[in-house]
Amino acid sequence: MAIRNNSTAGRVFDVFNVLFLTGLALTTVLPFLYVVAASFAMESEIAARPFFLWPDNPTLDTYRYIFSTGTFIRSLIVTIGVTFVGTLVQVLLTMLMAYPLSKQYLVGRSVLLKLILFAMVFSGGMIPTYLIVREVGLLNTYWALILPMAINPFYLIIVKNFFQELPDELQEAARLDGCTEIGVFWRIVLPLSKPVIATFSLFYAVAIWNDFMSPLLYISDSDMWTLQMFVRQVTITTDPASTLGQLDPNYVPPAEGLKFAVIVVATLPILLMYPFLQKHFAKGVLIGSVKG
Repeated sequence: MAIRNNSTAGRVFDVFNVLFLTGLALTTVLPFLYVVAASFAMESEIAARPFFLWPDNPTLDTYRYIFSTGTFIRSLIVTIGVTFVGTLVQVLLTMLMAYPLSKQYLVGRSVLLKLILFAMVFSGGMIPTYLIVREVGLLNTYWALILPMAINPFYLIIVKNFFQELPDELQEAARLDGCTEIGVFWRIVLPLSKPVIATFSLFYAVAIWNDFMSPLLYISDSDMWTLQMFVRQVTITTDPASTLGQLDPNYVPPAEGLKFAVIVVATLPILLMYPFLQKHFAKGVLIGSVKG
């Protein structure tokens, strides 16, 4: 049972702690709420009011305009496809590498673990990575957004530790029943690994969805832009409609409102994934984080 500090100093500390954390939370939440509110506001209101949490005259014009343009829809579909395939590939490769490394009898295990730790601390850098991607012919392909970061060394070590904590008795029983090593992995290990799979699937998905540097470096074809590249192009230009495409010559969409709306649409899908995977976070990350 937790012991509460009922002294005056303890109560003062609790009040200060609550106020401090509340203020810290507001500094994070309020800017995002403003972006959401501004995405529904008229251009004149955005220019006249420096900050607001609810527009005086809400409108859906910016969202109607965005979802009626082929450029945005194409970048959204590209991002969803790359995120889905990339997450599947990265989680699968991480699991397939972590499982044998969790076995003490693996030949060369210590050397491989040292190389993984080295890769976690040091990296080749942006230019050598670009040269490798170019030499293997991945430029202007979606694989350039997936394969260079296919396995995160830190995630790999946590998953390996998770596998080490699984009961060996279940795996031995499966082997005695004639199960191959692949069968043990598929039928025994993976069903017991749902929390860690859910957790790192979300981590990988968020990283791919928010990845801006990879498409900037490896994708030069605007038809292959991901959503983050699209958001960048819209936010840095003074005329976002030129990026989205002008559908009606008689309609001039609000420039600032379009920027805010694009940011909201790019953020919302990945944000909605968190409630569904929330229950797996603590177990998926903390389990296996102690045993080496």
